[in-house]
Amino acid sequence: MSRVFPLAGLLRLRGMVEDRAAAELAGAHSRHDHAQTRALETEAMLRGAAMPDGVDLPSWRAVTASRIALGALLVEREDDVTRALGDVDVRTQAWSHARKETRALERLAERHEETVRIEENRAEQIVLDEVASRSTGADALKPGEREDTT
Repeated sequence: MSRVFPLAGLLRLRGMVEDRAAAELAGAHSRHDHAQTRALETEAMLRGAAMPDGVDLPSWRAVTASRIALGALLVEREDDVTRALGDVDVRTQAWSHARKETRALERLAERHEETVRIEENRAEQIVLDEVASRSTGADALKPGEREDTT
């Protein structure tokens, strides 16, 4: 390709921005998955903290306090999941925006490549036509001449 795409530097920069946004989105998904796993584990612990039968008052208070603490922890972990999901949404929008900007420049680069290719083909065709016209002119008979067939 004889001509370089004038916005090649910007295209590389946009590609890096898109890659960074994709990495941040992957991190947000990972944090969301981790928060969701922790919330499910806490919920399972709360379900497993059943009130035993026939316990004395101090044991009953301890189990009750444990269940209250687990319930509060579950609320916190569910809030973590909600915040992580919000972060995923924000990161998804950022990646989508970066992808659109990159794709627009990619389309311009593709058009540029096609234009350059057409110009190169046109220039080559002009050269071929010129060569063909010269060889045809040199081989052609002048008016009044006959072709020698002997």
